[in-house]
Amino acid sequence: MKQENALDDRSAGRLTKDGIRIHEAADFAGMHRAGALAAEILDKIAPLVVPGVSTGAIDAAIEDAVAAAGATSATIGYRGYRHASCISVNHVVCHGIPDEGKKLKDGDILNIDVTVIVDGWFGDTSRMYVAGRLPRKAERLIEVTHDALMKGIEAVRPGNTFGDIGHAIQTFVEAHRMSVVRDFCGHGLGRVFHAPPNVLHYGRPGTGPVLEEGMFFTIEPMVNLGRPETKILADDWTAVTRDKSLSAQFEHSIGVTADGAEIFTLSPAGLFHPTYAAG
Repeated sequence: MKQENALDDRSAGRLTKDGIRIHEAADFAGMHRAGALAAEILDKIAPLVVPGVSTGAIDAAIEDAVAAAGATSATIGYRGYRHASCISVNHVVCHGIPDEGKKLKDGDILNIDVTVIVDGWFGDTSRMYVAGRLPRKAERLIEVTHDALMKGIEAVRPGNTFGDIGHAIQTFVEAHRMSVVRDFCGHGLGRVFHAPPNVLHYGRPGTGPVLEEGMFFTIEPMVNLGRPETKILADDWTAVTRDKSLSAQFEHSIGVTADGAEIFTLSPAGLFHPTYAAG
């Protein structure tokens, strides 16, 4: 999401002084159901990601899968958005709009982002795919972006700060001579789509709100092969790299536990990791 004041979360549970919802132990089950469905849908549409298929056709398959599961798409109707996914190809950083006229070409890389609502809980996840042959520089970008997400998740434990998460991601990415996008961030979620905090993917250790057991949020770093600057196209949604360099993103929804993090959006078929994309 774009850095902004997130929507208020009025669900049950106490709020920290920073306005972050602390959920109860029973709430983890609801988030697992929502996260599992979002991840399962991304597994199911993987065979569609081939040269010649349109991003609009992929989105239609996602919308059908959401309906077949008896769930609700969180993005259809959200601030006027009309699609069940965001599909961001090559130098599109995020919020790419599916289009029947946009057909994938050999070597395209794309992020597909899906959010579903199951029994009032929001499951939000995205991952990278490749259409056809995967170019080496794109493969390296995908691998670094995936591993940066996991470095951020490793920093999640009570007593650490959100600055620790951002620092872990930023230092890993920059060590590989790539850049972290600053204009967009992760966010709290639960029984709302967006809630405090803004989860930055860069930062200084020990800064920002302190992590507590029961917090739910996304970590979703966007990494560019070139510079970090982005711009929004005339449709008011699509964000692209200013220098037209390739961009990649991975996203998990997580909950803070007593000793670390619980990932709600693990791929049931094991298709989240970039070694799948390389295949």
